[in-house]
Amino acid sequence: MMSDFKPTYSPIKDHDAELAKAEAGVARLAAERNDRWYPKFHIASNGGWINDPNGLCYYKGRWHVFYQLHPYGTQWGPMHWGHVSSTDMIHWKREPIAMAPSLEEEKNGVFSGSAVIDDNGDLKFYYTGHRWANGVDGTGGEWQVQMLAEPEDDKLTRIEKKGMVVDCPRDQVHWHFRDPKVWKTGGVWYMTFGVSSAEQRGQMWLYTSEDMVEWTFKTVLFEHPDPDVFMLECPDFFPVKDKDGNEKWVIGFSAMGAKKNGFMNRNVNNAGYMIGTWEPGGQFKPETEFRLWDCGHNYYAPQSFNTVPGDTDDNTDGRQIMYGWLSPFVQPIPLDDEGWCGQLTLPREVYLGEDGDIHTVPATEMTGLRTDSTELGAVDVKSGTEHVVAEDAEAMEIELTIDLKHSTAERAGLKVHATADGSYTYVAYDDQIGGVVLDRQANAFGDRGYRVAPLTEAELAADELKLRVYVDRGSVEVYVNDGRQAMSSYSYAADGPRAVKLAAESGDLAVSALTTHNLASIGLE
Repeated sequence: MMSDFKPTYSPIKDHDAELAKAEAGVARLAAERNDRWYPKFHIASNGGWINDPNGLCYYKGRWHVFYQLHPYGTQWGPMHWGHVSSTDMIHWKREPIAMAPSLEEEKNGVFSGSAVIDDNGDLKFYYTGHRWANGVDGTGGEWQVQMLAEPEDDKLTRIEKKGMVVDCPRDQVHWHFRDPKVWKTGGVWYMTFGVSSAEQRGQMWLYTSEDMVEWTFKTVLFEHPDPDVFMLECPDFFPVKDKDGNEKWVIGFSAMGAKKNGFMNRNVNNAGYMIGTWEPGGQFKPETEFRLWDCGHNYYAPQSFNTVPGDTDDNTDGRQIMYGWLSPFVQPIPLDDEGWCGQLTLPREVYLGEDGDIHTVPATEMTGLRTDSTELGAVDVKSGTEHVVAEDAEAMEIELTIDLKHSTAERAGLKVHATADGSYTYVAYDDQIGGVVLDRQANAFGDRGYRVAPLTEAELAADELKLRVYVDRGSVEVYVNDGRQAMSSYSYAADGPRAVKLAAESGDLAVSALTTHNLASIGLE
């Protein structure tokens, strides 16, 4: 049913001219870019700052990833939308910058949003228009609204902005009101986004629509039980099936204000999820506590999308695919001086495991990056010694199975980005902690410290621990026990060859299986 509602559209700048200026800004930064840490197989802008993944979709035979982009510097600034696309999720092509601030409603930033395919098979983008409430800076708060845009071509290289579809009820909101996610259930279109209420409680609001243009407030979908959490950024919401075929719902968000507690919430802000139930139009009812999507130093603002089930293309098989942002929040940030700053994680498949918890594993397509493999088989490493796996690994995937039954080491695992000056990042099993540790204490550059992915009692009682480690020029991603946990961190390698070594401390390490894969570039260097 169509209504008479029209989006609010208030142009203040020529959009094409703003896009051209942004392209020139990125090009200037890219011309002086330092590639020592620039990723070979992770998505990044060729110049400038990036943060949240946006507008993720599979459309007309291509995978599309958009991302928040500041094209004029290597620190956060007025947000644009960058864009890359791929036919196979392996080889990527840079596309023109998709959106720049050009309307009054978004004059200080085209903020994060998502993509959704409508009933006619056409794509729509919903995103947040951002402006400073006082018209100058953030001291007076933010005025954020939800916007609609549509592509002008099947390759999504030109996007037409339609305008504001949800204004901010500023008497009910304390500054934050952003990051829309849209889906359809039971014949009704729903939109949720993150809100900081007037009482500064982190919430997700639920709106409904019949035509995807006029939206009506329905209810507060979820309020975080922790009063310290004042905002739920980059929310996500999608169904999964448990082992008995019952539907559960996963609510995801980046919790701003959560306090540190043991291994939890160690980062500036922390992205995680809850599993529960939802009846369309009602409130989400959590059945689990808040759990981290990723236990690493630098994971934030993930977004997921569901590939369209039933399509004739083999790729569109109903998987839930997620990208996250490796967020360089903590100083020192060496990338500030490199001409670029920020990258995305690998695409991850998200599913509910037989253990009743969420697993995230690299998308199946990632095996297509392998150029050659070396199967090293079983390896024993004596206490206090090291075993060189690779002399120089710039882009490598490592599959490692530790024999817990026959290992006596208090801590043992992989040293990656190991250079002649003694720098390295350590991915290790720590028997005293009972978890997998990603330790950057020996890094020559950037923030250091360590993070822990704690293992469950069942995992600790098992005979083996499986690790899948991706080493790029300036980052490490670790997947524990088939995605039961994940860890993503920057690792700024020092100069010289970057070795991979097995190491054992205070006891011996028994590796039952070890395979390395050199990885190809995704084509964005």
